[in-house]
Amino acid sequence: MNQGWIMDKRLFKSILLIITYAVVLVIALARLDVVLGAVGYVLGLFRPLIIGFALAFILNRPCHFFFRLYRRALGKNPAAGAARPLAVVTSYVALVLVVAGVFSFVLPKLAESIQTFILNLSTYISNVQGWLNQLADYFHLDMQTLDLSRLNQTLENLLKQALGFLSSLGPQLLEFTTSIVSLVVTGVLALVFSIYMLSGKEKLLGQCRRVLRAYVPAKIADPLTDVVHLTSDTFTRFVTGQLIEACILGGLCTVGMLFIQPDYAPLIGVTIGASAIIPVAGAYIGAMLSAVLLLMVSPLKALIFLVFLVILQQIEGNVIYPKVVGSSIGLPGIWVLAAVTVGGGLLGLEGVLFSVPVASVLYTLLRRNVRKRLDSQKVD
Repeated sequence: MNQGWIMDKRLFKSILLIITYAVVLVIALARLDVVLGAVGYVLGLFRPLIIGFALAFILNRPCHFFFRLYRRALGKNPAAGAARPLAVVTSYVALVLVVAGVFSFVLPKLAESIQTFILNLSTYISNVQGWLNQLADYFHLDMQTLDLSRLNQTLENLLKQALGFLSSLGPQLLEFTTSIVSLVVTGVLALVFSIYMLSGKEKLLGQCRRVLRAYVPAKIADPLTDVVHLTSDTFTRFVTGQLIEACILGGLCTVGMLFIQPDYAPLIGVTIGASAIIPVAGAYIGAMLSAVLLLMVSPLKALIFLVFLVILQQIEGNVIYPKVVGSSIGLPGIWVLAAVTVGGGLLGLEGVLFSVPVASVLYTLLRRNVRKRLDSQKVD
């Protein structure tokens, strides 16, 4: 009697939980705008913490590298306890130097390349018009209605806007950050949060594990901890790999362009490097944009550039990248393409950028579960 009552009670709790979940889900879907607004409000409240966590996550790998370096250098001296603070300070100094280098060197060179392209754009358009006329004469086509003057004007306007944006980017950012107090406060709080997270990483992780084990059963806490570790490791390797690959590819492409078309070496190098951050499609986007630009200058140089880029990507992907970054995130190529397609369709550019590590985590968890089930079937 008692056993049947206990079973009925458990069944009643399960049914009640399912009904409650269904009602909440229906209400949430019916008032999706309110739910999204509430989520946005909560995320706004925690924005400094989220930005600080993202900054600490990006600097975690450099901080760990500097920590090992300082700990090896200090050895067992009494000053060995300063290894962690020194590593945190060095990481932020390195970040400041990188940002300062981008604003003081890369952006001015990029602006010079765009300005040079604007000055020569009329000549390039005339060259393209002449090549098209030659092709029309060769194939006996009527090209009288083709006029590229509007294209010339449109491209000039777009490039002038881009040049103006790049030229005023630094002052605009400075004015923006100094005039809006909330943004400054958010930045300072995010910086403080990130410093605390990096300096007390082990202590924070230990506290999180204690809280998790105190309130969550071990059969749930242990797998959840494994998923968190897997997610952190996957995202770290993905972000590090993409950034290093983009820097290497952009730098090597800039060096190669010094021999093909020196005027546009910074512009094409930045284009290739920035597009390399986007998985799968980024390489093709950067190559197409750069090839079209060079095609206006000289078709032969555009062809030489494409051959150079293909060779460079093969060397970088098969030789340099495995040695510098190491193994990939362990996701087969077909699933990378599927993840990018689905992520881009759902969330746009953000989905393209983050779909690959998310898919890698899900793929690894599914592979582990399948292996576990197959092993249990063999035992049975």
